[in-house]
Amino acid sequence: MRGWIDRWEPDDERFWESTGRRVARRNLAFSIFAEFLGFTIWVLWAIVATKLNDNGFDFSTSQLFWLVALPGLVGATMRFPYTFMPARVGGRNWTVVSALLLLIPTLLLAVMVSDPGTPYALMMLAAATAGFGGGNFSSSMANISHFYPDGKKGLALGLNAAGGNVGVAVALLVVPIVIASSGKLELAGLVWIPFVLAAAVCAWLFMDNLTSARSSFEDQRVIVRQRHTWLMAVLYIGAFGSFIGYSAGLPLLIDNQFPDSAVGLAFLGPLVGSASRPLGGWLSDRLGGARVTLAVFVSMAVATLGVIFFITQKEQSWAFAGFLATFIVLFVLSGLANGSTFRMVPAIWRAQTLEQAKRTGESQDQALARARRESAAVLGFIGAVAAYGGFVIPQAYNGSIALVGGPEIALASFCAYYLLAAAVTWRCYLRAKVPATSKRAAGSLAHARV
Repeated sequence: MRGWIDRWEPDDERFWESTGRRVARRNLAFSIFAEFLGFTIWVLWAIVATKLNDNGFDFSTSQLFWLVALPGLVGATMRFPYTFMPARVGGRNWTVVSALLLLIPTLLLAVMVSDPGTPYALMMLAAATAGFGGGNFSSSMANISHFYPDGKKGLALGLNAAGGNVGVAVALLVVPIVIASSGKLELAGLVWIPFVLAAAVCAWLFMDNLTSARSSFEDQRVIVRQRHTWLMAVLYIGAFGSFIGYSAGLPLLIDNQFPDSAVGLAFLGPLVGSASRPLGGWLSDRLGGARVTLAVFVSMAVATLGVIFFITQKEQSWAFAGFLATFIVLFVLSGLANGSTFRMVPAIWRAQTLEQAKRTGESQDQALARARRESAAVLGFIGAVAAYGGFVIPQAYNGSIALVGGPEIALASFCAYYLLAAAVTWRCYLRAKVPATSKRAAGSLAHARV
């Protein structure tokens, strides 16, 4: 059984090589396991919704999109309190609790879908509890960011997030197979219960709490008053908001627009999007997060136009292949953006905090510790804001289909947002003068490869 670690100095090379690396990797591994299950359960209704009417239910397209979107709304909202919990009760402790909470949506799903007479309101309740899985990301990322030195955060956070994100792909791949082979919708929830219990036990036995990561709500609330918090939220909405929204909405979108095509292929999108996320962090460690982010958002705007083109040609035999291929490109780009934007945050907060320390007389060690605490809170906060994409994107499809019979209006608005995000990246992080606390801070941000 592991408790609290009082001394944690990842930026000290001797400490990192002798102790830090081994402990950090162990915590990362079991954090990924728990977060993987959170994402898996978060998107279960994306597949279950496509199977309900084939199993005795009678829901409209709008009702089905609400079942798909509601976990995104609840999950995004849950991320706000989840962000602050590791700093309050310990990263290991909260991982155990958040894993056990996943038993609620899995059991409720199994009960509600077993009877076609279940009232729609109860179906909505069951879908809403799947949002518990969405909260895990913010607490996991906030916790793991404390374990790694600044120079290694990009890859570590990318791996942690990708390990969670791949749960979306696994759910979209495994759940249709489980349902098809058994003929029982309830197994879509029950099959994950042993893994949830294993994740909680492993977190309790093998993870650690860091005393240095503890902070009060007041200590963390300071981030919402900082300009860069909101700028990075804008960027991460385009990155992760796209990934989770597209993942949740793609199966039902395929079923609605290409009814004769294989909905089961929807897993390919989140799979490649998850795989590309560490690459985004890796490229950012070498090229600079802002450069990678700008290039990716411009490319996402172009890819979205490609998706619109193939949607307009859906009567053609080749349209679905083009639609799926272009959507896969869009997922790859969203994964790269996820990694690059998350790499920017520690660099920005390190530079800002060191500059402030020069003016206030704060020691460098104290400033770096504060930077780690604040950047961890920022990562959780922007992850929470961006997660609303899991609600907005399916509902945007729903509204667009109701108006014009297809998702073109929704996709065009996403394209415009990517161009906005590209403009923010260039204006705020790539111009000669980076807006920060002073000219010296601007130089520090540039040196930090934002």
